[in-house]
Amino acid sequence: MARFHYEGELASGVRVELPEEIARHLRVLRLRPNEAFVLFDGRGGEYPARLVQQERRSLVAELGEHVAVERESRLRVTLAQGISSGERMDLTIQKAVELGVAAIHPLLAGKSVVRLDAERAAAKVAHWRRVAIAACEQCGRNCVPEVKTPVAVSAYCSSLTGEGVRILLSPEGNASLKACVAPDATALTLAAGPEGGFDAFEDKLFRKAGFAAVRLGPRVLRTETAAPAALAALAALTGEF
Repeated sequence: MARFHYEGELASGVRVELPEEIARHLRVLRLRPNEAFVLFDGRGGEYPARLVQQERRSLVAELGEHVAVERESRLRVTLAQGISSGERMDLTIQKAVELGVAAIHPLLAGKSVVRLDAERAAAKVAHWRRVAIAACEQCGRNCVPEVKTPVAVSAYCSSLTGEGVRILLSPEGNASLKACVAPDATALTLAAGPEGGFDAFEDKLFRKAGFAAVRLGPRVLRTETAAPAALAALAALTGEF
């Protein structure tokens, strides 16, 4: 069944005029009055919906009873991802969301090909949030992971507080995920580099901040492969898979 994220607050039994983006998708799907789909607003749970009014310029849906279903991972993973270029970053965010990541911190790394000023950073965050929303719509999640404003690795590491497992994906790492993560772990921070990885100074910053350097097997993974591979392995280690 088609699922859509609604920007705004939903409630059982109300009628809502659908924004143009959702209306356009429904027209492409050729949904007719009384046909069903699902809406969620990111505050938890979802609402069955049906078209009750179909005009040339607008579509109106009526919501059914709130369904308190969640499809979140028990292990809450925050992904600190070095910003990669174009589709690589989009793919990383898309797959990370599908694999249950709870939040994403884009990092401005020394080896990042992409350079962002404040205006471009804001536009990128808005784009990445749309990627995360689309991934939630596809995979069934009702809570959209937050995509933070990009910061430098040094600023990110100095901002970290509290305890918790911290993993740095590194071709130079000697530890394994299995050795670092207990099956009953509930929270974890995962750092993955951009094209070319993190530089030596950034590597030292992560280690000083308590990150264990982990290598994912004998092969060097691309930036868009590393974090999703680690997230899938973590799901298996903690019993989700």
